[in-house]
Amino acid sequence: MSVDGWHTILVLGGIRSGKSEFAESLVADAPTVRYVATAADADPGDAEWAARLAAHRDRRPGGWTTEETATDPRRLADVISSAGPNETLLVDDLGGWVTVLLDPAHQPADDVATVAELAAAVRDSAARIVLVSPEVGLSLVPTTPLGRAFTDALGAANRAVADACDAVALVIAGQPVWLKPAAGPRATGVPTQAAPSTRANGTTAEPETPLPDVLTPTVPASTGGKAGGDGTAWAAPTMALPMVATGLVIQPGMELPMPDEYAGPQAIDRLASLDVPGAGLGVLERVVGFAAATQGTATPRAWGSVRVLLLHGDHEGGAAAGTVPGESSRRARQARAGRGALARLAAESGASLQVVDAPSAAPIEEGPAVSPAAVESALRHGWRLAEEAADAGVELLVLGACGAGTEAAAAAVLAATAGAEPPAVLGRVVTANGEIDDAAWMVRCAAVRDALHRTRRSPRDAKDVLAELGGGDIAVATGVLLGATARRVPVLLDGPVGLAAGMVSRDLAGQARHWCLLADHGGHPAVRLAADVLGLNPLLDLRLDLGEGANALAALPLLRSVLALAAALPVHPRLGGGEEEPDFTEPEPAGPGPATTEPDFTEPEPAGPGPASTGPDFPEPDFTEPEPAGPGPTSTGPEPERDPSGWRAG
Repeated sequence: MSVDGWHTILVLGGIRSGKSEFAESLVADAPTVRYVATAADADPGDAEWAARLAAHRDRRPGGWTTEETATDPRRLADVISSAGPNETLLVDDLGGWVTVLLDPAHQPADDVATVAELAAAVRDSAARIVLVSPEVGLSLVPTTPLGRAFTDALGAANRAVADACDAVALVIAGQPVWLKPAAGPRATGVPTQAAPSTRANGTTAEPETPLPDVLTPTVPASTGGKAGGDGTAWAAPTMALPMVATGLVIQPGMELPMPDEYAGPQAIDRLASLDVPGAGLGVLERVVGFAAATQGTATPRAWGSVRVLLLHGDHEGGAAAGTVPGESSRRARQARAGRGALARLAAESGASLQVVDAPSAAPIEEGPAVSPAAVESALRHGWRLAEEAADAGVELLVLGACGAGTEAAAAAVLAATAGAEPPAVLGRVVTANGEIDDAAWMVRCAAVRDALHRTRRSPRDAKDVLAELGGGDIAVATGVLLGATARRVPVLLDGPVGLAAGMVSRDLAGQARHWCLLADHGGHPAVRLAADVLGLNPLLDLRLDLGEGANALAALPLLRSVLALAAALPVHPRLGGGEEEPDFTEPEPAGPGPATTEPDFTEPEPAGPGPASTGPDFPEPDFTEPEPAGPGPTSTGPEPERDPSGWRAG
């Protein structure tokens, strides 16, 4: 999970269902975790229960701290209320808490009031909290008064806490089912548009549903209309559990799905049969082929649900030379508030916008950008972002970045993976006044050069490149590409960060690049080189410079129009696409009856005054005779044979 994205999650489950393991996986990426143990100490004579508690303790990472609340159940609400916004709490579990609450040592007590206090503390807490609780609603009604009191109290506590949490998951036999999707943080939410926006046609667009920085996996809202040509869902999940819960390790040589190798060529062949004048769609045919391959049908449809992932992670040192301090943070805040070019274009396109904070990178000329552990965390985080988008029904991801020093970091990754020279892939540095800052450009080049020299004997594996040179934002972007590939979600790249992630992802899963599309190179040399290496030919040459993500959104309406047109146009009538329209295509009368107007239509001049013979020799002399006929009567005898220059009757 990211540093400031999510808030509260309740994980329910039966005995030995895997609920605790799943809850622990949700906080695995947090820098520090405070484990709140609610159960009372084991009876010295109960060895089996003591072994269970010991297994829980041994499973916790060494960096976690533990806090016990068994002696006073009311203190759990105080612990949650006092937790700060930078803290992560794992409460395991509410069943033990209710057991202590009902203990005669704590009676008489107002159980209802205590549960209400706990729910209020969860609802108002600024910390990130995962609570675990047994699900008792599926069991039989106990036969003893004490058993009924426990199930009633725990059921009431589960309901109250579930209502206060952003998300609720039920784990059954190790399989999590999300009962309540994340509603988004209250203070640090990422609205796609803060207020209703006005479209170009004058209509008012309703604001998009606010999206938190990090969503929990949710069941897709709808799978209708997303089937491929064979009726299978082209955005179907490739795994039953979220990636972390399955224990899947991101490593080189992963086998991920490829797009449909037949649907793309079939879609291109189909375009040649459409009723389109001229050369048709030109180079934009590639959009149709790409969409067909990723959707698994020869008649792809325009992307409906689109999500923009804006990665915000700064790079320190010479990589950020020439940037205004705090500018990237301002851009991120602007996007969160629904302002700026990216948010406006997202609103016009009906796309949701999600700002993702990545760890800052240290100066690469002095040492590694991030630690190997941070790379692993960032890769898993990016993978989950893609999974969450797929679960929400997203059909296209747009990847962008707004961090300081990202271009230099991307150039360093390209130099390490493609053998590029830093000056050749580093774009010019432009100041806020529109002036070119050559001095800052030289500082960036020197930083990349020194970083490459420092790592000249280091391994060039994907994770090593990310740790030494790439940083957190490129690592998250790499995870997004891998997760999107696993879930068959295409990605529209925009800018150096996404292309650098594409270069790194080749060593982890070569299939990822086949799910990527590049709308415009933006005139950036790093994008040009990486696109050439990855085989991603830019569709357009607009040289847009609106910022990463905004360039792709500006081109998105055109790409959607091409897909909609290709799906709606009929086959040309000459190829069996339907009957011809008489007013449009009839060159002459098509009736099968006798043409009574034929003599008037073909006769070159008025007929002579003499009687017209009906013999076979009459029409041909009138049609071929080079000179006007004589005034005398027309004979049917052998007279034509006396003219050597005329025709001879057969």
